[in-house]
Formats: sequence, structure tokens, C-alpha cells
Amino acid sequence: MTASSQHTAILHTKAILIPSEDVTIEILAKHHVDKIWYPVIKLNKCPLPLFMGKVSAGFPSPADDYIEKTLDLNELLVQKPAATFFARAQGNSMTGAGIFPNDILVVDRSIEPVSGKVVICAIDGELTVKRLIMDNGQWKLQSENTDYPDIMIYEEIDMVIWGVVTNVIHSL
Repeated sequence: MTASSQHTAILHTKAILIPSEDVTIEILAKHHVDKIWYPVIKLNKCPLPLFMGKVSAGFPSPADDYIEKTLDLNELLVQKPAATFFARAQGNSMTGAGIFPNDILVVDRSIEPVSGKVVICAIDGELTVKRLIMDNGQWKLQSENTDYPDIMIYEEIDMVIWGVVTNVIHSL
């Protein structure tokens, strides 16, 4: 069973973001890659105003008109720039985790992929996003939508975890 039969994958393109430069031609050919995107190591600062008062999601409250500080989205979303890359989600298998089609996933390669973390991985050469779970001594990639089955991980499956998803960016 491959990741594509689960309807959960990173958006299929002929371009791919490679987590590091130590990638062989064989790996690129296996993923049918025409273009490579490396992570940006130096992030430009982009401080934006962060207002002190909180915005009520229930009943309106008087707004505070002063700025607490500035907020740089790079600092908020990217803890380790050299180990971080972005991927665009496709499919509905992770909607229960708040990941929807076309969301941008912030992925950190430096975080250990332990049980309970949402990960990006390649299974038999196809990328997918799932929750990594250890269940009764058996590893699996769990869907966050009951319409999609989990993927059991066995030794004979060619699987590589590319990183742990730390944040999801989506438009309203």
C-alpha cells in the first residue's frame, strides 16, 4: 500500500525541496525530480506590530490601542532555519489535525520524530504527512480522518522520515 493510495501526500510536483545538500542522484531520480529547492538558511527579519490586547472570539471587548512589541513570523515559525523547510499539503487525511489541502507545513528536520508527532515521510518514493504512532509495539502512520486508513510500518517498507511538522499555515 503506497501513500498515494491513501489520498494523503505532499503536493505532487516535478520540483522538490531537499532537506540537505547531501542527496545523491539516485534519490533524485527515485522521486522524479526536475527542480530542487534547498531551505533558506538566512532569514530576513520582518517585524510586524503585535497588539497588547487580545481579540475576543466571543463577545466584543474594548480594543487596546497600543503595541506590545513587534512579532517576526520567521522567529515565531522557524526555530532552526538550517533544519527547516516548507511543504504544501494535499488531500484530506489530516483534517483532524488541522491540516487541510493547500496548507503550508513548516517542517523541522532537527526534531526527533517520536510517537505522537506529525511527520513528513517518503514511503516507497512518495511523500506523505501523517501522525507517527507506536501502538502495541507496532509503528504506524496514523491518518487524522476516519475516512482514510492508517499505514502500518514494516521492515520491508522503504520509508524515510524527512522531518516533524511544527506549524501549519492556512488561509481562511
